Amino acid sequence: MGTFTVLLQVADPENRHHQTIEAMVDSGATYTLVPASILARLGVVPHGSRRFVLADGSRVERGFGSTWMRFNGREEISPVVFWDEDTRPLLGAVTLEIFGLGIDPVNRKLIDVDAFAMPAAAPRTLHGAAMSLSG
Repeated sequence: MGTFTVLLQVADPENRHHQTIEAMVDSGATYTLVPASILARLGVVPHGSRRFVLADGSRVERGFGSTWMRFNGREEISPVVFWDEDTRPLLGAVTLEIFGLGIDPVNRKLIDVDAFAMPAAAPRTLHGAAMSLSG
């Protein structure tokens, strides 16, 4: 669900040329959607395609790639979907996570958030030694 818009810069794969777009912040969208013509102008090419479920339940397939993005002085590589020309760009959840951002819907802004790290636990041992199956 979109809540507000932000200015996001999308770059070419070498991060030399940027285009500023107004993107709707949409935590309900998995990926960032950008009109295909903007991405093509920047030299971004899809490396595959993905299927997407739309709000009305229909399914579509679109090009899928990744490129540099810039927001508030930070630069990161993020997945991007090559979308229709008549659709407003969306800033999706994956890009928000890559940038370490969360949504403050009351103040209509993006805020820094901590990332989660859940390292796997070491294998369990019996009295300090690894358990043996041979008994």
